[in-house]
Amino acid sequence: MVSILKKRKFFLIFYIYGLISFKAGAQNTDYAKKVNTLIGTEAGGNTYPGATYPFGMVQFTRPYFSTLQGFGINQLSGAGCDHMGNFPVLPLNGRLNVSPDDIVHLRTTISKESGTAGYYKATVNDNILAELTVTKRTGMAKFSYPANSENGTVIIGGGVASTPTTASAVVITSPHSCEGYSYGGSFCGISTPYKVYFAAEFDADAINFGTWKDKKITDSASFVEGAHSGLYFVFNLNKTHVIKYKIGVSYVSVSNAKENLRKENAGWNFESVKNNAQSEWNKYLSEIEVKDKDSIHVQQFYTHLYHALIHPNICNDVNGEYMGADDKIHTTVPAHSQYTSFSNWDTYRTQIQLLSMLEPDIASDVVSSLKDFAEQSGGGFPRWVLANVETGIMQGDPTSVLVANAYAFGARNYDTKSLLNIMRHGAEDSTAHSQKELTRPGLKQYLEKGFYNASIQLEYNSADFAVSRFASDACDDPYVSAWYESRAQGWKHLYNPERKWLQSRNADGSWKRYDEDWREATYKNYFWMVPFNLKALIDTIGGQKVAEQRLDELFTRLDANYGQDWFAAGNEPDFQIPWIYNWAGAPYKTQQVVNRIIKEEYFDKPDGLPGNDDLGTMGAFYVFSCLGIYPEIPGVGGFSINSPFFSSAVIHLKSGDVKITGGNEDKPFIRKMKIDGKEYNSTWLPLNLIKNGCDINFELGGKPDKAWGTSVPPPSFN
Repeated sequence: MVSILKKRKFFLIFYIYGLISFKAGAQNTDYAKKVNTLIGTEAGGNTYPGATYPFGMVQFTRPYFSTLQGFGINQLSGAGCDHMGNFPVLPLNGRLNVSPDDIVHLRTTISKESGTAGYYKATVNDNILAELTVTKRTGMAKFSYPANSENGTVIIGGGVASTPTTASAVVITSPHSCEGYSYGGSFCGISTPYKVYFAAEFDADAINFGTWKDKKITDSASFVEGAHSGLYFVFNLNKTHVIKYKIGVSYVSVSNAKENLRKENAGWNFESVKNNAQSEWNKYLSEIEVKDKDSIHVQQFYTHLYHALIHPNICNDVNGEYMGADDKIHTTVPAHSQYTSFSNWDTYRTQIQLLSMLEPDIASDVVSSLKDFAEQSGGGFPRWVLANVETGIMQGDPTSVLVANAYAFGARNYDTKSLLNIMRHGAEDSTAHSQKELTRPGLKQYLEKGFYNASIQLEYNSADFAVSRFASDACDDPYVSAWYESRAQGWKHLYNPERKWLQSRNADGSWKRYDEDWREATYKNYFWMVPFNLKALIDTIGGQKVAEQRLDELFTRLDANYGQDWFAAGNEPDFQIPWIYNWAGAPYKTQQVVNRIIKEEYFDKPDGLPGNDDLGTMGAFYVFSCLGIYPEIPGVGGFSINSPFFSSAVIHLKSGDVKITGGNEDKPFIRKMKIDGKEYNSTWLPLNLIKNGCDINFELGGKPDKAWGTSVPPPSFN
């Protein structure tokens, strides 16, 4: 007996030591340096290479769309149109002899770029090293001039941004400081008149300063306003060739920008600020650990995870104040943050689910922020928010889906009843709006006739289904849930039995042309946008074999543009389609296609994304795809299965670790799957089964097992 007890004691000590060592290993790994911020910065990825903080207010970077305009302080990662880029700063050799005008006309070169999470460096004009880092609400730069330079100039644009600004005013307050404000410009042709303030400082006094406006330089002037204007500071480099600069921003006031700077970065220790930013990134990036023989794939994974954790970003200052959707100053609830940058038509598909799993408190604050925005802006949910402006970009009612997804995947700290009321208001009142934008354009016809323009209606059907799940799961309201689940089946009114495709109708019920009303895709892509009732969709066209053949034709190519009848790996309406083989009785083809997408459409280069990252949407798609789980059904906490890409992955959820082993990029086909040692033969994995932690083991092969996963059908809701 003594011997047995000793063995048990030894085993317990060994187990605890192993657990501590495992977690210590995760904490000691420098995940921030596994990120390559240049991935996605070319060829339509639209990501930026500069420094940012997890969900931080500032993005200190050269913009994607205006690479000659210096280093701005705000930018969205992977957005589809130029925007923001306020208060660009740029170091120059010597004194300023020519007006910067819009800065682009200086033809400055930015080269030798490199970036990791929280840190960026580049060479300006071949001989000035620019290094950037950040805190939550401030940016910091270190400019290292050549040893033979006697003077160095730093310019700061006031009325210069990535899009034309309507108004700005900046002032030099001392030989080493300045402040001011600027209004926003536009986004995808939509006016975005937010107002952003800044306060900036240098670590040395300038020997000369002044302003510029258009083509004119005014030496020793301290104030300038309007478009194509800014400030400059000239420094003597005889004693030091390194000039440091820091900037705080606020969307409320200059005084708040100063307070943000004072509270978050009072000193001049660039390395300390950089290390803190990287440490914060390590905290978040370590929430998923992957191991693989291929370090390039690991780098890609952490870069995409990084992209998925940039937005939404906080918009409240250190004192809690933020500018609301009603253009009034509000204050956050203590211990909570206010968020903005909502690309909800994109992020409802992948990013919010990932965020809700990893950081439910942050995701809950995101949902509360959307509730606040709706209440401040007219009562309806917005679709696409930049700063405190609802742009109305894209279509559908994506915020209802996003909120339902957040709840389904574990983010639940908010007032669910109020949110359900907002959802219902947007879905039942055709006048519901957020600022100047209707929540559901075309709702009147949809309610009266049961149909509307096809791609918009399909988005509304998904939103209705999401409202149904939220009413049931979050608010215990079975009557509202049943009514919305029934209404979600309105996609059936779009089915043309003669063509056997979904199709738009005219107001009188007659069919439009088959190729009308498809947003950023074709009828062959949008046909599959019934993720909550795929069985009925498949049965409608003749069953699984017909659906499988139709999918095979779609996946002939993976790189279609908006107008081509193949799969578009770079566009959101297609994201869920690879997993539909799991409903069509051919799970092995899901496994094969997802493996192809990862290998053929994603690379470790600046042009390594198949399309816009869209504020982390594509990043989260890549993360889920590599893990072998995908959040297919709106408002339902669960995953459609594919084969994992990495030999080992650990997802650190708040209530337990999910360990996934057995992945292999060269063997995409599932032969066996076990959860905690028990065989699992379904392509649907409920979140409840894994949320408290489990071990998932895959046995993969190079040849398909056509029977695996076919005995238990995945869920559909009819």
